[in-house]
Amino acid sequence: MITLSGVHKAFGANQVLRGIDLTIPANESMVIIGGSGTGKSVLLKCILGLVHPDAGTITVAGEDVELASREAFLARFGMLFQGGALFDSLPVWQNVAFRLLRGATKRAAAEARAIAIEKLRRVGLKPDVADLYPAELSGGMQKRVGLARAIAAEPQIIFFDEPTTGLDPIMSGVINELIREIVVEMGATAMTITHDMTSVRAIADRVAMIHGGKVRWTGPVAEMDETTDPYVQQFIHGRADGPIESVR
Repeated sequence: MITLSGVHKAFGANQVLRGIDLTIPANESMVIIGGSGTGKSVLLKCILGLVHPDAGTITVAGEDVELASREAFLARFGMLFQGGALFDSLPVWQNVAFRLLRGATKRAAAEARAIAIEKLRRVGLKPDVADLYPAELSGGMQKRVGLARAIAAEPQIIFFDEPTTGLDPIMSGVINELIREIVVEMGATAMTITHDMTSVRAIADRVAMIHGGKVRWTGPVAEMDETTDPYVQQFIHGRADGPIESVR
């Protein structure tokens, strides 16, 4: 579904991506791991066309990201943002139905609301939540609303940016289970950025580790613990000593 070949990106003298080669198969869940500042979010923005690579190619379903028609291209994607990114001034149902109420595929308000309530139900929220505002919700509920919005337009590809950040372990487990269930149920292709190894094991079919602007290792999640790559081993076990330098 997504192929990156020799992708480079620098910001001034800061070389962030230094030749990324990665394939994300259709209908699978790929989780990207790596330390802070290794380029995971830049990679995501490059796939979405929000940041233009300096070199290399990115294709989505065979279509070059740089040549794609923007509205039709972005319609393929759903996104769960790290901080929720809900609109404070809109009630929950309008947050969930935000895409449905706009653009070329605009739906009538009543239809969009019905879809939003169904998606809220899918993530475990009752219909009476629909008319509340984000500030009236707990962090876990806000994350569920963000997930409902991500799937509202039935996207082919869903991105999850640190989906369990700020959540307690129990709610993190709930969100991980929901993500896994929904991705499988929809037959979607998923790409997740996370530092949470519990999330990795719950969500991933495949894992890729980025370090030094390149993919250090990629493979099935079942093989992650067995790899001898010292970067992967240090990262997944949270060891202070190893080839990944820590800031002291």
